[in-house]
Amino acid sequence: MTAPASRTIPGLLDEMAARHPDREALIGGDQRYTYAALRAAVRRLAKGLYAHGVRPGDKVGILMGNRPEWVIADLAITMLGGVMVGINTWATAAELEYLLGHSDTTLLITVDRYLRYDYPALLDQIVPRAERLPKLARIVCLGTAGRPDYLDYAALRDGGADVPDATIDAVQRDVAPDDVAYLLYTSGSTSRPKGVQLQHYALIENMWAIGERMHLSGDDRLWLAVSMFWGFACENALFAAMTHGGTVVLQEHFDAGEALALIARERCSVLYGTPNMVQALSEHPARARHDITSLRRGGTLGTPEQIRRAIALVPEICHVYGLTETYGSCTVTDAHDPPERRAHGMGPALPGVDIRIADPETGAALPAGTVGEIRVKGYVTCGYYKDPERTAASFDRDGYFLTGDLGLLDDVGALRFRGRIKEMVKTGGINVAPIEVEETLSAHPAVRLAFVVGVPDPVRDEVLGAVIVLMRPDAATAIELLAHCRSALAAYKVPRLIRFVAEAELPLTVTGKVQKNRLAELFGGASGV
Repeated sequence: MTAPASRTIPGLLDEMAARHPDREALIGGDQRYTYAALRAAVRRLAKGLYAHGVRPGDKVGILMGNRPEWVIADLAITMLGGVMVGINTWATAAELEYLLGHSDTTLLITVDRYLRYDYPALLDQIVPRAERLPKLARIVCLGTAGRPDYLDYAALRDGGADVPDATIDAVQRDVAPDDVAYLLYTSGSTSRPKGVQLQHYALIENMWAIGERMHLSGDDRLWLAVSMFWGFACENALFAAMTHGGTVVLQEHFDAGEALALIARERCSVLYGTPNMVQALSEHPARARHDITSLRRGGTLGTPEQIRRAIALVPEICHVYGLTETYGSCTVTDAHDPPERRAHGMGPALPGVDIRIADPETGAALPAGTVGEIRVKGYVTCGYYKDPERTAASFDRDGYFLTGDLGLLDDVGALRFRGRIKEMVKTGGINVAPIEVEETLSAHPAVRLAFVVGVPDPVRDEVLGAVIVLMRPDAATAIELLAHCRSALAAYKVPRLIRFVAEAELPLTVTGKVQKNRLAELFGGASGV
């Protein structure tokens, strides 16, 4: 298969529509688009965005589940040279305010309802909005329960009828390969998410290489229920499929029973998913009633046992490693590698990527088989948005990105993950910064001290465990603290384990500091919540 010649996202869409005009490109709900129809829908929305003032460099947020409108808006924003801001669908009002404010989002495209979330109601909590989010000039809402000052999505879509094609063509021609296309937010070692900037050319080149490792083709049909705001979906999955002329089949939100039916009905051949998704599909009581033997390849991550379970479900699935900052996956196994090699290793670096295992203290390169910090060069973020100091601190003197993760390169050059230098917890495949949860817990008047750690879990890899020292015994219950967390944090950041201890029970170093690496030991008698 021939790699795409385009190095911008709108150019890629044009190229695929010219190559495969009648091939299905996008399916979601009752909507189906060929590549030609997808291009037409994207240009139509781009005209609407242009008519409402979106210009090159403007930040436009998307807040909704996995609907075709998400992908169409994404492609339309980048067609105009705008920057797509992926907004966490699980965010609370406080988190929404931070994401929209920090990103300088000028226009937000959302939906009125998603699962239990009422986004207009959440946005209503940001008051006065004009003062707190001065750059947010317009909210566009898909659905019937918006607000009088919102613009209806259909009005946006149809509002550019008078914009000439030549105008869109001219704006598109000015989009450069090294322009920023995406601004995605990822948790870090501080309490605030980091804005990761990603460029057009790398979203094409790196994703083409991922698809090649997975042996994708234009006949492949990708089942995608991973939330689109997450880089694993909107970076890796979307463009790995699109660069190969494949079909993306969206599931608005993950439900294992509905997923089995959708995969069988659409004959999906590619799975992108987290370990808990794979386990839910594998163990669902309806699995035997659905023929999902069409699933052959895809990408996931996890422990060797989790990868073996994935291979049993999807025989040629690949084991991947990466971060949002490294354009998602930077190492990928070959789909045809032996199962045990895929179970234990994450593959060699992709073309255009250099992996160095370095001494975390000195930065010196370490020999094969030696554990050190994983550092990445090549397809790496051009920097954190509005944070030059953090950007500078994230690269070593040789230009390698510091992942904060530990690993080694084995005798065939494949990466093997060996833990995290940072205190980051990865639960269900999603990074959570413990300090953010600790600060939330510490804000409760009954809490004297709060420490959050990852506790091993067979389904989610890790779950969040909170070790709490109360102001006085029985000052609060686990249920009360969880309710407090749910009011301020996205659901996946809420601890699943609570352990109340006396301060004297905390493990300390000789200098009196809490040994966070030993706190997980305290959960032997804790109860899940």
